[in-house]
Amino acid sequence: MSQVTNELVGKVKAAGKKRLSFSAGVALTTALAVSVFFHESSVRAATVPPPLDDNSVSALTALDNAVEAVAARVEPAVVNVAVTSKGSEEETSMNGGVGQDGQQQLPPGFAQFFGPNGPFGGAQPGQGQGRQGRRMQQPEQPLEHGIGSGVIISPDGYIVTNDHVVDGAVQIKVTLHDRRVMDAKLIGVDKLTDIAVIKIEGHDLPSLSWGNSGVLKPGETVLAFGSPFGYFQDSVTRGIVSAVNRQNPYSDDARKPGGFIQTDAAINPGNSGGALVNAHGQLVGINTFIISNSGSFAGAGFAIPSQIAQATAEQLIAHGTVHHGYLGISMNDVTPENAQFFNLKDATGAIVAQVTPDSPAAQAGIKSGDVIDQLNGHKIIDGSALQVAVSQDQPGQTIQLGILRNGTPMTLSVKVGEYRKPGAEVAENTSGAAPANTGKLGLAVDDLDSAARQQLNVPAEVKGAAIAQVRPGSAADNAGLQPGDVVLEVNRKPVVSAEQFASAVHANPAGKDLLLLVWEKGNASFRVLHPTENN
Repeated sequence: MSQVTNELVGKVKAAGKKRLSFSAGVALTTALAVSVFFHESSVRAATVPPPLDDNSVSALTALDNAVEAVAARVEPAVVNVAVTSKGSEEETSMNGGVGQDGQQQLPPGFAQFFGPNGPFGGAQPGQGQGRQGRRMQQPEQPLEHGIGSGVIISPDGYIVTNDHVVDGAVQIKVTLHDRRVMDAKLIGVDKLTDIAVIKIEGHDLPSLSWGNSGVLKPGETVLAFGSPFGYFQDSVTRGIVSAVNRQNPYSDDARKPGGFIQTDAAINPGNSGGALVNAHGQLVGINTFIISNSGSFAGAGFAIPSQIAQATAEQLIAHGTVHHGYLGISMNDVTPENAQFFNLKDATGAIVAQVTPDSPAAQAGIKSGDVIDQLNGHKIIDGSALQVAVSQDQPGQTIQLGILRNGTPMTLSVKVGEYRKPGAEVAENTSGAAPANTGKLGLAVDDLDSAARQQLNVPAEVKGAAIAQVRPGSAADNAGLQPGDVVLEVNRKPVVSAEQFASAVHANPAGKDLLLLVWEKGNASFRVLHPTENN
């Protein structure tokens, strides 16, 4: 072999050795990398903690299981309540000001009561269908839609909700847990407690039993159910009882019973009328309002206690109306600051600030400055507790009040009166209406006696008939009348009693509108009622 050939072969062999040496190095490096990878993986796997065993989380899982069991029991009985109602007359009487001809116009429906010389009195035949005639027509009130919640309390379809949920309703639809949508009829409302009862047709429906709100304690677990914001049906939130026996800071009437349950279980708009239940799945409250700067959940929700809601619902189902007890006193709570001035040993009870003349309290001998600390042998903590208890008493019932007068204990027997008892009821009954809200106008009135004046804050110079109740969707409701208003005139003629009011209404020809002069919170205004409307 030539030298050149030998050198070529030698170089090739040397190159081969180098390649073999490089390959071996690569293999060694790869092996080391794989070894390091598996080592690091095994280290990481070893540092991940295993799941906690059942014994370690038994308390939490038991709590979860308990809440799930309560939710499964309660949810089928909580419904969505969709309401269609009419808007107020103020929003729709937009053509009651200056007309197209520059003249001051009377609101539609008023001209007939003010003689032929009014703006519309001289209309010539044939004008009724023209431009001016159209201005005279009563504008149709727009429909408003609202959504709340409700609770089925009986297998045959009675549902408890809030009065403010169904206020003014002309149609009520209920969506069940299984997504069935059913029509509901209004059985009755009680504005004093903000409770309403509606009914759907059915049998063997899921329902809840009432619990005892009187034994609730701050810190106790409660669950709130409903349809927050109207869209999220079958929602449940969990919290505790933050406090009991709370007053309603938004109340427009100091005589409305308080006693609300405060909870931090989330309650939002749309939850009104929903269920507040205890750990046993019993209905202990009806969710009703929140306190919030934003209008949404802020940790302070309030529910009407079952102590009030159950008694109210049962009366509405049985009678279509509610009769509340009434003493005729104004009260203050006993506090550590004022207790010394009444020779009291502890800061509990209700101080009588004012006694209405001829009221049940006055007839029993109760005086301003008396401190009521017992009712039928039970301790009275404050004025709210007394209001709640008395409001649930039946009118005519005799109760025993424990009194401290200048520190001296005594017992007085009081025959309970009736809070704003409905007096004369107007005209003939309407089928299916609540007894206290019957008539072609849909309202009930009472004499404006001294007790009614005190309750309604009506000055002595105002003479008329006090409106006690208004049926939702009625002619009276459509005219904007509310309980507490005072009717001063019917068809331009004064009335000074419920009997005179009823006589004036009966004397009105069938199907003809009525004009009422109504006093409301210091102002008087005329209202036209259309008794022929389909109410």
